[in-house]
Amino acid sequence: MTYEEVMQALAGMGSEQTKMTYLRHGAKEPFFGVKIGDMKKLVKYVKKDQALALQLYDSGNYDAMYLAGLSINPKTITRKQLQQWVAGANWHAPAEYTVARVAAESPYARELAVEWIDSPEELVAVSGWSTYANYVSIAPDDALDIEEIRGYLTRARDTIHDERNWVRYVMNTFIISVGAYVEPLTEGAKAVAEAIGKVDVDVGNTACIVPLAAEYIGKIETMGRIGSKKKTCIC
Repeated sequence: MTYEEVMQALAGMGSEQTKMTYLRHGAKEPFFGVKIGDMKKLVKYVKKDQALALQLYDSGNYDAMYLAGLSINPKTITRKQLQQWVAGANWHAPAEYTVARVAAESPYARELAVEWIDSPEELVAVSGWSTYANYVSIAPDDALDIEEIRGYLTRARDTIHDERNWVRYVMNTFIISVGAYVEPLTEGAKAVAEAIGKVDVDVGNTACIVPLAAEYIGKIETMGRIGSKKKTCIC
């Protein structure tokens, strides 16, 4: 499929109802309002053309950007391209999901996570914490810098309530992810989760709830799934 054909297909899949839902969550125009399940029908075509995937992200259209994230090969995307992607994320969803998940499966996962976490730009910092959260969910423990991650748990404990709005949300997710996927740090993550308690985030006019990290990790522990890694975080 050509770029024009993909954009036409996405336009045909969009609905006003889905668009209104995305708008309530903070989506920025332009976009068509395509459900993720419908969008996935196009992945097999875009995957065959990585230049097309990059072109879709560069369009600035949220639906096309999300499709690009589903279709790009994270092992071959360059560091420069990921930097361009994070710069192009104009609301929290592409920063937290599209950019972070692709970065987490790229060869630059840890280094970009660490760099982005310290960014003065809120959405770049969102990508940083989310990249690290996703990275620990797929990387074997022996490939992780356990002491570095322990340090970020401490940082989250000490600063989360003073952080920027959506950074608070992804820091909370990071604590949960470490507790769930990095068994050597589960007890430490649980202690941090208890220390921070409820995290307040302005989620706009939506039904979204910020999970209690201690409760969430406890449920995963009860299911016996602590340390069970995912095959992929791109979805």
